[in-house]
Amino acid sequence: MSLFSTLGVFTILYLGKFGEQVSRTVLVVMGIISFPLLPIIRTNAKKLIMKMGLLKSKVLILGAGKTGELIFNALRRDRNLALEVVGFLDDDPAKIGKKIDGIKIHSGVDKARKYIGRCGINDIIIAMPGCSKDKIISLVNELQHQAESIILIPDLFGITVLGTNLQHFFQEQAIGLEVRNNLAEPVNRIIKKLFDLALSIFLLLVLALPMAIIALLIRMDSKGKAIFSQERRGINNKPFQCYKFRTMYHDAETRLSSILVNSDEARKEWDINRKLAHDPRITRIGTFLRQTSLDELPQIFNVLKGEMSLVGPRPVTSKEIDDYYKKDAELCFGVTPGVTGLWQVSGRSNTSYQYRIALDSWYVRNWNLWLDIVILFKTIRVVVRREGAV
Repeated sequence: MSLFSTLGVFTILYLGKFGEQVSRTVLVVMGIISFPLLPIIRTNAKKLIMKMGLLKSKVLILGAGKTGELIFNALRRDRNLALEVVGFLDDDPAKIGKKIDGIKIHSGVDKARKYIGRCGINDIIIAMPGCSKDKIISLVNELQHQAESIILIPDLFGITVLGTNLQHFFQEQAIGLEVRNNLAEPVNRIIKKLFDLALSIFLLLVLALPMAIIALLIRMDSKGKAIFSQERRGINNKPFQCYKFRTMYHDAETRLSSILVNSDEARKEWDINRKLAHDPRITRIGTFLRQTSLDELPQIFNVLKGEMSLVGPRPVTSKEIDDYYKKDAELCFGVTPGVTGLWQVSGRSNTSYQYRIALDSWYVRNWNLWLDIVILFKTIRVVVRREGAV
């Protein structure tokens, strides 16, 4: 939108022959600034309007099973959709009269038409993946012209969602989902690379002095180098040295071995998360750096060297790939690992290792540039609030 608007302004100035009266530099700078600002302004303006009680749509969910509850939780988390669930309908007698987080389950999905008129329902969500095809088609056809919209949830959890297009086959009255591999497109890879380089250079200029101060504090706190490097696996399983500010004592591995041998609880925690909530290896300044994720700032140099991206799957060791990733390894490491990613903005250390792998896989399947920008903004929020920090 920002790009087309800027080009449109230039076109109008050129056709109107008064381009000399307006600074081209100012227009370009305004276009660049509006790219990140317009979505933020739009989102916050929508939140404000919704708080005033406007834009909200009443939603009735057909199906109070696991799928219905999952969709309900998704709508509750994503307030920007402005969809307010007011009730559930289900045919299971065992569910009738019960509540899901305060929302009552009523009987009979066939009564949906009555509820639409009686309760002022705007949208219908059909969340019954186990229901017969004939019943689903009947519901959709019956309710299509009664509600403003119908959302049908198919039994296709886990596939790509961003950038998935709907293909229509009119003669056969059929539809198909077109799932694209966005990162397979050379243009998209170039765009991601240029975005990484431009933003990394800017961040390095801004953060050079703070990084120098952090390095000095690390050297003063404990002996050893300020920057620690460890071999990690990058794109196509290629090894590289991943940089971080040192957060551990020089005898860290000895300390870890000692606590794993002497504590069953610590060993169990390590096996699940590959992390310890109370890690004896971490220095005083290291605790602060990890809580704020400032220990990962030197990875900007990895990005500039082309070994990492600002956003991507976690860079991991060969042992982690062999022990945990298995069939997901080819997908996750077919792209450049990232300084930040979905797992960092989804609970960080509060998430299990398998969930982190699932998030990395989802990111690769659903990549687009806007997703990178959203993750970067969420990373700032998570770091400031220290959500899920070790």
